[in-house]
Amino acid sequence: MVETTGGGPQDGAAEVLDRPLPDGVRRRVVQIVADGFGGLTVAELPAQLRQYARFTPTRRAKFAGNAMAAALETDPLFRQRIGEKLRETEPELTGALDSGSPPPAADPLDVAAAAYVLRPPGWVKLVTAAGEEAQRADAERADEETRAELERLRAELDRARDHTRAETERLRAELDAAKKETDSLHRKLRSALADVKRGEAALRKLRGEMEAVRAEGQTQVSAAESETRRLKARLGETEAALEAARRAAREGRSVEDMRVRLLLDTVLDAAQGLRRELALPPVSVRPAETVDAVEPGRMTPKDIAARALSEDDPAVLDQLLALPQAHLVVDGYNVTKTGYPQMPLEKQRLRLLGQLAQLAAQTGAEVTCVFDGAELAAPVLLAPPRGVRVLFSKPGVTADELIRQLVRAEPPGRPVIVASTDREVADGVARAGARPVASAVLLKRLS
Repeated sequence: MVETTGGGPQDGAAEVLDRPLPDGVRRRVVQIVADGFGGLTVAELPAQLRQYARFTPTRRAKFAGNAMAAALETDPLFRQRIGEKLRETEPELTGALDSGSPPPAADPLDVAAAAYVLRPPGWVKLVTAAGEEAQRADAERADEETRAELERLRAELDRARDHTRAETERLRAELDAAKKETDSLHRKLRSALADVKRGEAALRKLRGEMEAVRAEGQTQVSAAESETRRLKARLGETEAALEAARRAAREGRSVEDMRVRLLLDTVLDAAQGLRRELALPPVSVRPAETVDAVEPGRMTPKDIAARALSEDDPAVLDQLLALPQAHLVVDGYNVTKTGYPQMPLEKQRLRLLGQLAQLAAQTGAEVTCVFDGAELAAPVLLAPPRGVRVLFSKPGVTADELIRQLVRAEPPGRPVIVASTDREVADGVARAGARPVASAVLLKRLS
């Protein structure tokens, strides 16, 4: 068959296509090669196509299309074998091409692809004409599609216009309704703002009243707390007094009994001392004779006052300590810092206590020496001398206050002498019935 048409292919082989193979024709050529590929043995295939021998026609067209088109163009023997396979599958089309009259009803792309494979005389014209026909068909199809798309777009535009018109009308209606609602909301907002302002004014008023009530409440709470503290202090004092009374009752005597007994002993000792001292005869004086007056030839009260002792005379202290049941209370540091302030506190205390012990032994009076406990860094290890009571004030209590407590603890009428230069202490104990004596007087007496 090849030999019969041998002159034609040789003539067609000399023709050269001066433009790229149209895409439609190329796809049909690749399909023809893929279909005829399976009828060839591996040895009949070009070397570059043997790796696709086991592929299906569809996979060959997909993965080996470029390689098959190149082999068909450059390998005449491979092209001849593909042409023989094409003649076997399309005898009518190939016969018409060999005779130079392709069937008019055939697809131009099929005709061009078969002509490209078989290379009959005038195949270039057939391929070119098929490409142009395909381009015209494509252009007509594209034009038809464009017209259809244009019609579709026009229809969509009309629908969009109708929809836009309807949507515009709807939005206008909604806008009118929104404007009415906005006006209503504005009126409500103005009313609400007025209510808020009135509420804020009422709130400020309530806050002012609440602050006033709170301040008054705080004042009342402070007063109540102060009263509570005062009542607690009084309760503590009452409990302490009650406990002291209970303790005295348990011991079989009370503080008042002790004070009365002490006062009675003082009065009795004083009466007995006066009786011994004066050795009074039986009463022979009449009441009229006791009236103080100046008789002719006798000394006036002014002359008698001139014979009294000076306040700075140590003999005053001896006279006071000679009284029955006399109690001497000494402001310790006030005396020591008046007499020997350069000495350390410990030596001041020891010196004063030693002198007070001698005084107590000489006079027989009760002697109490008070020191301020606030100046102590640690408890004092001190053995009080015989006849002298030594006391330190508690934390928060001064020695002056302790002295006043000692004076108040004595029964009225008992002679109590307080040795201190502190004017506040002297005035306080004087009001309580004690006899204040300056520290310098006691120092003169001790020396």
